[in-house]
This record gives sequence, C-alpha cells and structure tokens, in this order.
Amino acid sequence: MMKQKKYKAVIFDLDGTLLNTLDDLLSSVNYALGKYNMPLRTLEEIRHFVGNGVQRLLELAVPAGTSKERLQEAFTAFKEHYALHCNDKTDLYPGIRELLTALREEEFRMAIVSNKLQEGVDALYMQYFAENVEIAIGAKEGVKKKPAPDTVYEAMKALGVSKEEAIYIGDSEVDIATAKNAGLPCITVSWGFRTRKEQEEAGAKVFAEKPEDIMLLLYK
Repeated sequence: MMKQKKYKAVIFDLDGTLLNTLDDLLSSVNYALGKYNMPLRTLEEIRHFVGNGVQRLLELAVPAGTSKERLQEAFTAFKEHYALHCNDKTDLYPGIRELLTALREEEFRMAIVSNKLQEGVDALYMQYFAENVEIAIGAKEGVKKKPAPDTVYEAMKALGVSKEEAIYIGDSEVDIATAKNAGLPCITVSWGFRTRKEQEEAGAKVFAEKPEDIMLLLYK
C-alpha cells in the first residue's frame, strides 16, 4: 500500500471482536445453572451479560438472591466445563483471519486484551492467533480488568509503542470505555455482542461494518 500508516500497533478485544464465543459461553453457563437447579438462560441474555469477565457473567446469570456460596459453586462448575468446551462452537468471525494476515504483512504490531481468564485466552491464542498476533493478555489476579486501562498499558509496553502509535478495536461499551481510559482512539465493530444503538449510547464514533473496513481506517 502507498498510503501512510496512522498507527504502528493495533490492540484487539477478543470475544465479540475476533471470536464468536457466545454459544460455548451459553453452554457452560447453562451447565452450571442446571447443576444447581437454577433457571437456564437464553443466547440473547448471555449476549448482554458478557463483557466484564466470567465472574460477572455468572453473577448476572444466577437468580437474584443467590448466596455467595452457591454463586461460587456455580462459578467453579462453569470454569471446569468451559475449560473442556470453550472451543466446541467458537470460531473466528468471517474475514478476521484474512485481516490479521494482512495486518501482519503490513507490519502492524498486534495484541489481544481480554477480560476472559488468562488460561482461556492462552488456549484460544495458540489455536487462532499465534502466527499473526504477538501477545494475548487475559484476566489475572491482582490486575484490574477492562475498562481499567491496565492490561492495555501492559500490551503497549510489550509491543514497545506509545499511546500516539496505537489504536484499540472492540465491540462493547466496556471496550469503548477501555479505549477512552487508556487514551487511545477506538474502532467499534458492528458484528459483535452489542447493537449499534448500544454502541452509540456508549460513545462510539468510528465504526467498522466488516473486517476489511478496519484496514482502511488505519491509514491516512
């Protein structure tokens, strides 16, 4: 390409941006709920519960008034099931593999920053992203999750780039807030877990309707 890059690095959200993980999350949530005779959830409910990590996902999925002890038991059951079944139906969104390959060929630095537990991020990273993306950061003990900017800063440090050299790409209100808190521009993707209305209400300004749009937005 003859155009000049606006950025050196691209930092991606994972669920709802690169990977469609909803069906596997639904299966594991309902496994945990069913184990403790709680009402099961729908795909649409899970779509609105995700974004703030799996602990919060379970807190929203269990019935109101569930004891802390029972919540913790359900969360443990969820984690055990998801560890075995996190990749049964999960897959890249159409066009993402081609986008990541093109970005690597154009020598963009890339990272993934997710609120998913680090173990889950690691497994998915090895399967889908290792050949193109340099680093994938998930939720860890003692590190604030998104929308706090901590993990984004960690990614920028690992890539060796400044705020002026990086852009953030995500799909949810958590991502929009994360980019703002980190001082980064944000591209919001239309194919994820939130509606355009929800994204606009959260402050989204720049949208990608398909993965190819992202490439165009990274050049002057």
